[in-house]
Amino acid sequence: MAGRRVVVTGIGTINPLGHSIEEYFANLEKGVSAATEITLFDASKFRSRIACEVKDYDWSRYFDRKEVRKYDRFAQWAMISADEALRDAGVVDNDTIDKERVGVVWGSGTGGTTTFYEESKGYIEGNYTPRFSPFFVPRMVVDLAAGFISIKYGFMGPNYSTVSACASSNHAMIDALNLIRWGKADMIVTGGSEASINDPGVGSFCGMQALSTYNDDPAHASRPFDKDRNGFVIGEGGGALIFEELEHAQKRGAKIYCEVVGGGMSADAYHMTAPHPEGKGAMMAMREALRDAELEPEDIDYINAHGTSTNLGDVAEIKAIQSLFGEHAYTMNISSTKSMTGHLLGGTAAIEALACVMAISRGVIPPTINVENVDPEIDPKLNLTLNKAAYREVRCALSNTFGFGGHNSSIIFRKM
Repeated sequence: MAGRRVVVTGIGTINPLGHSIEEYFANLEKGVSAATEITLFDASKFRSRIACEVKDYDWSRYFDRKEVRKYDRFAQWAMISADEALRDAGVVDNDTIDKERVGVVWGSGTGGTTTFYEESKGYIEGNYTPRFSPFFVPRMVVDLAAGFISIKYGFMGPNYSTVSACASSNHAMIDALNLIRWGKADMIVTGGSEASINDPGVGSFCGMQALSTYNDDPAHASRPFDKDRNGFVIGEGGGALIFEELEHAQKRGAKIYCEVVGGGMSADAYHMTAPHPEGKGAMMAMREALRDAELEPEDIDYINAHGTSTNLGDVAEIKAIQSLFGEHAYTMNISSTKSMTGHLLGGTAAIEALACVMAISRGVIPPTINVENVDPEIDPKLNLTLNKAAYREVRCALSNTFGFGGHNSSIIFRKM
């Protein structure tokens, strides 16, 4: 697509594998599983009692007591990730940045579900009658993550959140890419976060029989592409990327990780939760991303797969990849980092985009761990980067994220 070029100049995260980019990248490369028994609430009543939680989290390292009252856990992840990314990009306390030209586009699928659950439960049980907290709505609604970031740093450009289930963060990043291309902003803080490890979050997915029940062996529960997988492991956290117009970044001497070159979106128009069995919508999203980036299938060296560890989803995505990439599918690397981080729902695309940045900038492709026997419906000749990181030059990396409702999204990053 013609327009201004967009690059990544800052990255940040807090997620189950780390409280910073460097910790996250190190554990991705080592193939560490973050899955453990749930500690955030009593999950004993549920079929699945495991999750990928953000470990050893102390909010007082980041917020004062008055400030943290405003933020649901998902917004805390947003603020922490964005701050690391902005500092990495050299934006914080930089008086040369025109804040009217800086925006925030953030993704989350459910927003403040913990706040909603706790406030509603407290009201019903009579603890708050007849008054809800004045922070109930600001802590609950999805768009406040973007709002809080803009308020803290004074960014006055485009500001909103995207909600498309597990595709939310990819849609946020694609919107950020296009807003800069169109000249609506010079820089956008983008990414996503989620915090749904709570009674309604885990309980609802258990009700759908979507979660893994490897309760006695959490570390091996998330096993994309393995024939013995039985559901995903829910995760939490957030990731942020600073998208910036190329000339704007060059003029201020910013560090550049890679270029953002294309995004594709589609709908399955098939089922409210199941993917199209042949991966038609997924294939269309990848095809549109390639067209938008003006690339050929052979230009892609790595695909960070959606790969949730569900029976239907993994197979459908592989069919989509083979349909679009043909023989080239056998020469590139594919992996699912959800095998390590679990599934962050609306925040998942953000940290998987960061994995693509790592692959391009450091030549390290994170593995798909926990695969002992590849599903017989998946072509064994494909390079699924099983159990150990791979090391190679990555010219272009594509990240897939698909969501309930048939939402498909793909984004492509390119080496500069």
